[in-house]
Formats: sequence, structure tokens, C-alpha cells
Amino acid sequence: MPSLSERLPAQHPTAGLILAAGASRRLGRPKQLLPYGRGVLLDAVLAAARDCGFDQTVLALGGSAAEVQRTVDTTGCQIVLNPDFGAGCSSSIASGLAALHPDADAVVLLLGDQPGVRSVDARALLELLFRGKATGRQDAPGIAVCRYDDGVGHPLAFTRRMLPDLASLHGDKAVWKLLEQRAADAVELRVPGPVPLDVDTDEDYRLVLAGLEGAL
Repeated sequence: MPSLSERLPAQHPTAGLILAAGASRRLGRPKQLLPYGRGVLLDAVLAAARDCGFDQTVLALGGSAAEVQRTVDTTGCQIVLNPDFGAGCSSSIASGLAALHPDADAVVLLLGDQPGVRSVDARALLELLFRGKATGRQDAPGIAVCRYDDGVGHPLAFTRRMLPDLASLHGDKAVWKLLEQRAADAVELRVPGPVPLDVDTDEDYRLVLAGLEGAL
């Protein structure tokens, strides 16, 4: 029988929002399409999202969107095109949230260039949120974050009451400012190991590939 962190309560519709709209300016080529394992970088993130069993999976695209859609199997994803992707990650969050089903009780943010995130951690974040909600307490957490050995990192989960705050963010790192401002609303999931690498540079990519080879 699966543990609580391996299944999601049916009474709580969930959504995953994958942020993959970046222009890859520092890398100079679409990082979503970098070879990784048997596919590309974004394939690994989509596989993790599918394993979460979300009721809805939204994929935010922007830079190289047409090429990504030609190359990557996006089956099961609702694609949202963000024309303002150059304005930073927050614009993709806002675009994705606008497409969420109105019944979604919580959303998990996943980065399209972070193939090391694990579905088991995303499911555990949701379990933490729903466990708090089940108590009926006014101070039940609205945010759940992964606390790795070297800091907080994705995936991040938010209940519906936090979505207006998420949608109003501006800039590339605004979600971290929101986490600071709403620290009292957050609960942490302890995850062993370092924050999974996201790919912005060739050196990042080299390290991500080295980690994949080390896991085989």
C-alpha cells in the first residue's frame, strides 16, 4: 500500500505548473532541448510531473516555444504561451495561473530546466498542505517548500488562497521575496542532499550531466 506521500487525496484537485519559457540567453541555445538521458532536459521534468498524478498540468512556454513543441512530447499538458517571457519568471507564473482550473486546491511550481527534482517530494509537499487544511485551523499553511541541506529550493507548493499573491509577482526572483514575506504561512519538507541544479550556463549543464552519470 502506498504511503501518504505517494498518493494524493482525491478530494483535493491539484495542478502542476512547469515554468519552461526562458530564452536561455546565458546559454545561447534552448536549454529545454539539451540532451539528457534518453531525451532532453524538459522531458525529465515532464516525466516527474506526470508521476505526480496532478489533475491538471500546465506547461508555460515562451522562448523557442515552437521548437519545443515540435521536439518534446507534451502529452497531457495544457500549453500556455507567455509572450512576455523576457520580463522574468513571474510573467510565466501569472500566465500559467490564469489557465488553472477553478477547482484546483493547490499548485506545484516546477522548473523546466531542473531535471533533478523528484515527484515524491512534490507529492509530499501537497500532503503537508492538505494535512494542515484538514485541521480546519485558521493558521494552516498556505505554502510548502523543500528544505535541502544547502537551502530552500523547488518544487514549491501553494494553496489556492496564495494564488492571488503569486499572480501579482513581478520580475525574475519575486517568488523568493514572496516566501520571505509569507514565511509564517510556510511549512518545510526536509529533503536530503543539495538543491537540484537548474541549468543556466554550460557549466551548469556539465554538472547536471555528471550527476546523471553518477546516478546510473
